[in-house]
Amino acid sequence: MHVPRVSLVIPAYNEEHYLPRLLDSVDAARVRYREGADAVEVIVADNGSTDRTAAIALERGCRVVTVEPRNIAAVRNGGAAVACGEILCFVDADMRIHPETFNAIVAAIESERYVAGATGVWLERWSLGLLCTWMIMVPMVIVMKMDTGVVFCRRSDFEAVGGYQPRHRFAEDVQFLLDLRKLGKARGQTLVRLRPVKAIASTRKFDEHGDWHYFTEIFRLGLEFARGRAIQDGFVKKYWYVTGHRKPPKGDR
Repeated sequence: MHVPRVSLVIPAYNEEHYLPRLLDSVDAARVRYREGADAVEVIVADNGSTDRTAAIALERGCRVVTVEPRNIAAVRNGGAAVACGEILCFVDADMRIHPETFNAIVAAIESERYVAGATGVWLERWSLGLLCTWMIMVPMVIVMKMDTGVVFCRRSDFEAVGGYQPRHRFAEDVQFLLDLRKLGKARGQTLVRLRPVKAIASTRKFDEHGDWHYFTEIFRLGLEFARGRAIQDGFVKKYWYVTGHRKPPKGDR
C-alpha cells in the first residue's frame, strides 16, 4: 500500500455547504503535486456533524475520523492522530487552497530552513471594514511571521510540541505556531509564510457578525488571550462553535 507523504487535516462541524468547494481545490492541488495525487491523503475530522459533512467526505474519498469534544484544538489533534504522512497540514473547511500548495509546502520543509509555516489567505470579498481589519492584521503577521491558511509542519515536530493545546478554546492555532517557533529556534529554524500560494478564506464570520467586529469583540478577546486568562464567554461559543450553516456566495459553490 502506498504511504502518503503529506496528510491534510480538515476539522469540520456541519460543513456540507463549504466542504465540497474546498475538496475541489484540494483535488486540483493533489493532481499538481509532483509526487502524485496518492502522495497526499485527506482527512476530515468530523466534530459530530448533524448534516451530510461526513457522508460528503466519504463520497469524495477522504478518510473520516469522528472527534467528540467540541473543542477546535482537539478536533485538529484527532485528525492528526490517524494521519500517515510525514508532513501534516491543517486547513479550515470554509477555505479553498492554491493549486501549488503541496509543492510549495514540501519544498519549504525539504529546505530544512523552516520548522513550520502557513500559506496566508486572500479574502473572498472586500469592504472598507475588511480592508481596515486587513491593514491592522498584516503588520502583526509580518513581524511575527505567523499566518493562517494552510498551516503545516513535520509530524515529528507536531508530536514534539504536543500538537494543538485543547486548553485554548480559540487562538489554538496561534499557540501552536508559537510552540513550533520556540522548537525551531533551538536548531536555527524559523516560521515561513508561503505567500505565492495563499488560500482563499471565507468571510462568513464577517457576514454574520459585521465587517467591523474585529475592532470590538475580537480585539477584546485577543487582549484576554495575551494575558493568559481563561475565557468563558458566550461570544466565543457563538463565534467559533456554532458554524457551518451559512451557504457560500452564489458562484463559489
